[in-house]
Amino acid sequence: MKQDGQPNVPAISIENVSYYYGSRQALNDVSLQVKTGQFTALLGANGAGKSTLFSLITRLFDTAIGEILIDGKSFKTSGSDALAPLGVVFQQTTLDLDLTVWQNLKYFSLLRGMGSKLTTRRIEETLTELEMFERVHELVRDLNGGHRRRVEIARALLHEPKLLLLDEPTVGLDIQTRRVIVNHVHDLANSGKIAVLWTTHLMDEIKDQDHLIVLDGGKIIEDGQVNDVLMRVGAETIEAAFESLVKGEKERLS
Repeated sequence: MKQDGQPNVPAISIENVSYYYGSRQALNDVSLQVKTGQFTALLGANGAGKSTLFSLITRLFDTAIGEILIDGKSFKTSGSDALAPLGVVFQQTTLDLDLTVWQNLKYFSLLRGMGSKLTTRRIEETLTELEMFERVHELVRDLNGGHRRRVEIARALLHEPKLLLLDEPTVGLDIQTRRVIVNHVHDLANSGKIAVLWTTHLMDEIKDQDHLIVLDGGKIIEDGQVNDVLMRVGAETIEAAFESLVKGEKERLS
């Protein structure tokens, strides 16, 4: 079930996407790319448009203006097949609390059409990597928030996706759990086998080597490798750069 992809084609390419809630514009001509082996942090305050963009990528919302290509394929021309390379971790948990970890993952594998042997192997692999295999027969209801989140990441990786999407995945978790999850997902990207798009408003989750996209008021106001962004903005930290960029955008619009 692994997606081989096309040479030199971005895992996701978002082209001139705009979106409205009635008369209010939530996204304004957003364009970005995420490549395999790249951890891309989509940074923005609450209400910046991160979750709207996430919902458009996953087809929770329809794309009214612009185009989204996943591994070179558009939903408009390829239908649901275009979503096959995606692994998704939503901000709100979507696990069945009354099923065990194994049952949750097994059910997902059936939806993906994975065979029994492959499912067993991938459940063991993904849970072991997340230090969760010993909990495979526990009810999800009995897990704490951090362990539930690890199960969701394992589920998103079962079918070996080309692109892993995570929408504010560490919200509400303690510092140590956040650090473990952040480091694990960075390691996945650094393996060179997957692309990661991680939305956040928490700047300590972003590392110097990451691809950083700053979203404010539905517009991209910066896009580049973290150290390049810091140099362009003339800031020493991501927090200082973010504050300067947002302040500059407000002044430009005033």
